[in-house]
Amino acid sequence: MLAGAGLLWMGWTGFNGGDPYTVSTDASLAVLNTHVCTATSLLTWLMLDIIFFGKPSVIGATQGMITGLVCITPAAGVVQGWAAILMGMMSGSIPWYTMMVLHKKIGLLKQVDDTMAVFHTHAVAGSLGGILTGLFAVPKLNRLFYLVDNWQHYIGFFYGLHTGHTTAGFKQLGIQLLGIVFVVLLNIFTTSVICLLISLIIPLRLAEDELQTGDDAI
Repeated sequence: MLAGAGLLWMGWTGFNGGDPYTVSTDASLAVLNTHVCTATSLLTWLMLDIIFFGKPSVIGATQGMITGLVCITPAAGVVQGWAAILMGMMSGSIPWYTMMVLHKKIGLLKQVDDTMAVFHTHAVAGSLGGILTGLFAVPKLNRLFYLVDNWQHYIGFFYGLHTGHTTAGFKQLGIQLLGIVFVVLLNIFTTSVICLLISLIIPLRLAEDELQTGDDAI
């Protein structure tokens, strides 16, 4: 698991660092922020495991790493280091809370077979990263990333409030939220179509007695 996690982290470094499609200051910042956020998220997750469960775990470390990587991805090249640290603290704690606490309380989530906790590590952490990007994106870094003349219109909400460009800040935050909604709807639609097509050929779920027996039943 640790070997796979290490390879994933290494690959994600190239994934975020390669987003600007050039060797630049912005690409270097994206790599640095990726490491900072991911390490902070991993440590935050482990600290919460120690505080509430008495010991850390390899699975917890891996989950914290993944949530950090997912969260920082939309923001990697357009936020400062302190923002990456804050994002890491939130990506290591909010998905932890939804997985360890809310998942056991919400009836709908309890009915879903999510062995890999993909909902929490990707949907929750990804949405969190998109929203936080809309809050923390720095105008000058956006100029480096987008390479457009009207870079002032690409501005994090907090910087919009600070510089008086409140409308632009609200607009960017709205774009981030719209992007999240689009991805959610696209995933629901395409996954549902795929599952329906598969169900025409083979059952999507085994009978309960077969599930209890496991692989031997198959």
